[in-house]
Amino acid sequence: MSKTIEEINDRIRRGEAVVVNAEEIIAIAKEKGIKKAAQEVDVVTTGTFGPMCSSAAYFNIGHSNPRIKLGGGRAYLNDVNAYAGLAATDLLIGANALPDDDPRNRIYPGEFNYGGGHVIEELVAGKDIRLSVTAYGTDCYPRKKLETLINIKDINEAVLFNPRNVYQNYNAAINVSGKVIYTYMGILKPNMGNINYSTSGQLSPLLNDPYYKTIGIGTKVFLGGGIGFVAWQGTQHNPSAPRNEKGVPTRGSGTLALIGDLKQMRPEWLRGTSMMGYGCTLTVGVGVPIPILSEEILEYTTVTDADIIAPVIDYSSDYPNMVANIIAEVSYADLKSGKIEIGGKQIPTASLSSYSRALIIADTLKEWIESGRFLLTEPVESLPGIESGLKTKPLKERPVTE
Repeated sequence: MSKTIEEINDRIRRGEAVVVNAEEIIAIAKEKGIKKAAQEVDVVTTGTFGPMCSSAAYFNIGHSNPRIKLGGGRAYLNDVNAYAGLAATDLLIGANALPDDDPRNRIYPGEFNYGGGHVIEELVAGKDIRLSVTAYGTDCYPRKKLETLINIKDINEAVLFNPRNVYQNYNAAINVSGKVIYTYMGILKPNMGNINYSTSGQLSPLLNDPYYKTIGIGTKVFLGGGIGFVAWQGTQHNPSAPRNEKGVPTRGSGTLALIGDLKQMRPEWLRGTSMMGYGCTLTVGVGVPIPILSEEILEYTTVTDADIIAPVIDYSSDYPNMVANIIAEVSYADLKSGKIEIGGKQIPTASLSSYSRALIIADTLKEWIESGRFLLTEPVESLPGIESGLKTKPLKERPVTE
């Protein structure tokens, strides 16, 4: 049995496509078997909603009168640092950006109440954003200072571009030290007092296509409540991570670089997020359709939380010092149960990502496809797979000489 994306799109146009989410397909395949399910189902939708630090927005503010050259100057959006080194009127703001006067961790643990992720959320929500710019002035761009309000309705192109999203599996974080620590995986209590994790498990896009058979450069996705595309493999894309017998990576593995029109997006799917003692980030909603082109693809989408294994890593010492040590390996079924046992101790677990919101994303994408609003795209290039030998490498530190 085989199908093509064009054949599936024809069925979508005629309103005949059978679309289910990645939770529903598990029961369907169990009841009907892989072969029959693959014949009947055309698309499986996935979703994830969690903090994704490597996220940013860039846009063009248009020319002032007289003109001002942002490039080489300094720019702030609601007092948060924005990058002005692109060109005369282009700006970029990252999810981790902070105001100059934020105390950061000088008052420990820092609260990080407002940063780049919050600016992106407010921009998408249609709020006015205060732009402050200082420049050095040139003959063709004579103005040296600009302070004004900008709004997403008035600025030129506004684009969400996220260099690394949708991690394919990830660490579960624990703290073996005797003090509380504050991390991008949340607050970790001392003496293995809790475990935090962050993925939607069986709903997660790359866990439903572990070998990137259908997800590639050019794949159209749900991004931040609008439509986006896979622009490239994400930074730290690591397809060579170890995998279990089902092909599911047991460590952090593939990632996606995503791009989309910010003006189409919605603030409920792009949420500025504060991580105490760590910084600011952006919680992003992403949904990816998996076209069922074969029985093999269908079988991948039947992955369950019990099939997905995550390493439990100590974030008090091992993680910051790059010590390759795994305290335990646990399934997402165990993590989602609310507690797991390690060394005879019952440890409570919690997720930084939202499974319920991920399910809403998968169902929203399902409705878009069923209604004919969303057609699938053929990737123009595959993501690097295991055969590429691509691995994430640590920084090669070298002495700096004068």
